Amino acid sequence: MTLTRLAYSIVLAYGWRRAAIAFLAGAASVLALAPFNAWPVLFVTFPVLVWLTDGAAAGRWSGAMTAAAAGWWFGFGYFLAGLYWVGYAFLVDAKTFGWLLPLAVTALPAGLALFTAAGLGFARLIWVRGPARVLALAAALTAAEWLRGHVLTGFPWNTYGYALTQPLALAQSASLLGLWGLTFIAVAVFASPAVLADERADTPNPWRTPILGLVVLAALAGYGAMRLQTHPTGFVDGVRLRIMQPNLQQDVKFNYAAKQQVMDRYIQLSDRATGPQSSGVRDATHLIWPESAFPFFLTREADALAQITQLLPPGTVLITGAIRAPESASNASISRAYNSIYVIDHAGSILGIYDKVHLVPFGEYLPFQQLLEHAGLMQLTKVQGGFIPGARRRSMTIARTPSFLPLICYEIIFPGAAVPRGERPGWLINLTNDGWFGNSTGPYQHLQQARVRAIEEGLPLVRAANTGISAVIDPLGRIVKALPLGTEGILDSPLPRALAPTAFVRVGDAALIILLVISLITVGRARMRAK
Repeated sequence: MTLTRLAYSIVLAYGWRRAAIAFLAGAASVLALAPFNAWPVLFVTFPVLVWLTDGAAAGRWSGAMTAAAAGWWFGFGYFLAGLYWVGYAFLVDAKTFGWLLPLAVTALPAGLALFTAAGLGFARLIWVRGPARVLALAAALTAAEWLRGHVLTGFPWNTYGYALTQPLALAQSASLLGLWGLTFIAVAVFASPAVLADERADTPNPWRTPILGLVVLAALAGYGAMRLQTHPTGFVDGVRLRIMQPNLQQDVKFNYAAKQQVMDRYIQLSDRATGPQSSGVRDATHLIWPESAFPFFLTREADALAQITQLLPPGTVLITGAIRAPESASNASISRAYNSIYVIDHAGSILGIYDKVHLVPFGEYLPFQQLLEHAGLMQLTKVQGGFIPGARRRSMTIARTPSFLPLICYEIIFPGAAVPRGERPGWLINLTNDGWFGNSTGPYQHLQQARVRAIEEGLPLVRAANTGISAVIDPLGRIVKALPLGTEGILDSPLPRALAPTAFVRVGDAALIILLVISLITVGRARMRAK
């Protein structure tokens, strides 16, 4: 079958065949993301989106509703295949939450697919024949993805731009364009082969568009290679990090009866010698434990704090996740709590506290909390009333290192928002617990997104994850050291040095706005010529 015949078969498809084509193309597109990183697959699946939109010419609003339906099926396939691992969290306590698994695994993709539907619907409204329609699709889908990252607290997980972040040379353009700019480039470049099936009257020189797309990819790779070559990894003098990855199962991690078992494991693992010359934790200036490390309120357990003080030598501090009770709550009345990060010195003094600002819906709180709790529902963490959000993101300052910005769990995935403007730390620290999601693609996707934040901001990233993947990443996204998923272990590493603020830090989404304006002008001129 020739490319033209294949394109026409997709353009003319209707009913369940049209929905199936869109769904399968969306599901296959996930192969472009971590851990597969087979991004050339998008050269096949994104042209399908163009041809499906071509075939939506009739109906209400110039076929916008028909295009939106195809977009929904594409998005549903994409998010179902990319977010299936959300279901693992409902099996941690299967007796309580197992019945919700089918609903959770399908409802989240179905809701996120509405943004893809809106993107294709808008694209159809500004659609035009010829190569310019590739820009119409790129502009519309990028706008839809931006909305997905911001509406209802936002969830920009697996945005299409992540397809251009492996190999690492391609990812360097995030320092110029940010994730949203990369998303526009990704859609435009990967959709460009669609014009090869155009009739000559519409596209006299069809090879120009995909060749231009390849030139853009080559330019991104060339810029990235040059940036990697001219910016070797530097390290902060006198800082020795030790990350402890306990690989605790969730039923232990949230079981108060396992309190001493958890502490024994943390203490023994943190002080483990890693070689003949190793002195355990005495080699470290900063010991780092993951998110929500304890099945209890740390500051209300004197024996746990005593074990920490015995572990830490003078001059070493512990940075750890922990659940924090409100100051006003008594031991008998604690219900709501903060998801926090503590900095503790060798004397047991609390040097700093950060409370998570961006909480996870249905994981750390319920929308319409009281109403849904009265109906018998609860969030996965089972904190009655839900977690309390912190006031704001802020850097923390401790001895012997530059200031750092703490980010808990998925706070790291929000481009342009993870690091407050005007407040530039020396490094990022991301404490997380991806143990909810088992040995799935979820933790790999989370790591991929965290690396891109480091590149966007030009800041090193230190990541401690309960079950992995823990890593130390330099400001160009190079992994200095890492611990694999599903293992316990210790990671000793120096702290990479930050770069000067990147272009993305200085101008934000200005590049994206320019790309969108140019695209809409080009599409508008093409529409005027067609009249």
